[in-house]
Amino acid sequence: MKYGLALHTSSSQLGLAISNFESDTRRQVWNLGRELSNTLHQHLADFICPQTWDAIAFIAVAKGPGSFTSTRIGLVTARTLGQQLKIPVFAFSSLAIFAWSIRDQVRINQLIPVQMSATKEQIYGAIYQMSEQKQLITILSDVLLEPEQWQEKLAHFAPDQKIFMTPDNLGDNVSDLLTLAYQDWQAGIHPSWLEALPFYGM
Repeated sequence: MKYGLALHTSSSQLGLAISNFESDTRRQVWNLGRELSNTLHQHLADFICPQTWDAIAFIAVAKGPGSFTSTRIGLVTARTLGQQLKIPVFAFSSLAIFAWSIRDQVRINQLIPVQMSATKEQIYGAIYQMSEQKQLITILSDVLLEPEQWQEKLAHFAPDQKIFMTPDNLGDNVSDLLTLAYQDWQAGIHPSWLEALPFYGM
């Protein structure tokens, strides 16, 4: 039986999830801080057991925005596994994953502006919408902006809409990352590991 595997490393948390989408689903989150890059591979090797690597049908990974180092190590790991195992790698925005995680808090067709603090008082922002088919639609892709520029985007795309702020601990959303990838997998989308590229906002 084939499984999907998700890695969420764009914050100080390591989130891992694995599922065959029928009878077996597991997730685990570690608050690793600076140790994430040193311990990711051991946690991953321990986590997938009793499954083996040949049971993995696809990999999902958070591509940022978020911590530069943590995001990079997660993407490098996912890309390497995708290349070696010859399986698809789905890379999703950390903001999109968070927007999907709050889907039960929003109405159908409601706009979902998502905001994350960046360095130098800048803002990562994106705007999504929940479709009638319960699919996440991107209205404004991830951007890195000055606060006044972000306000202009909000006024243009989503005036008077509630802004959703991302939490510090993004690894908690790893199950949502796996769900988004599974939706695309079922739709016949099978991206190459070469397409899994980071978003650092630079």
